[in-house]
Amino acid sequence: MEIEMSIIDRFIAAITPPETAEARLEARSKATEAASPGDWLDQILQHHMDIEDAFLAVKSATDAQIQRQELKNLGVLLTGHSIAEEAVIYPALAKDGEKTHAAMGYDEQAMVKVQMALLEQLPPLSQDFLDRLEHIEGAVAHHMYAEEGNWFLDLKEAATPEQETLLTLRYSEEYTRYVGQEALT
Repeated sequence: MEIEMSIIDRFIAAITPPETAEARLEARSKATEAASPGDWLDQILQHHMDIEDAFLAVKSATDAQIQRQELKNLGVLLTGHSIAEEAVIYPALAKDGEKTHAAMGYDEQAMVKVQMALLEQLPPLSQDFLDRLEHIEGAVAHHMYAEEGNWFLDLKEAATPEQETLLTLRYSEEYTRYVGQEALT
């Protein structure tokens, strides 16, 4: 089964070479250096790592029931993370003059939600399931790279201490509202 790609996906793939693992690591390192313990950027980076671990858990499952449960866990993390970014971080990006980045973030996260819904309809442990999961994981990795590479570093640099405090509080509130308090422990 061929993975369906949107026109936007095809365009981006045609003009943008995939970033290397080294480039992703460098972006993560710079973002980690810019983050302060517990601030909005630190929370986002932790959620990015949790999402990476959740993808691995889905791919590693050898039992269909376990794979479905791990997929559900991944979906909760992706959705909670995207809700928090969409409600708090992307509006801050747009306000900071980065409307293109904000719009791209919304679009990319919407496409992942669509792809996750399609993934749920495929038989677990099947090659079609694994192929679509790989496509989603690649899109999410590219999205995280853009955020960690410059989008969020630019926002962090431009934000006042008061804005930083508000972004941290609001991001945490939105994430917790969807994922639950136990996700923070």
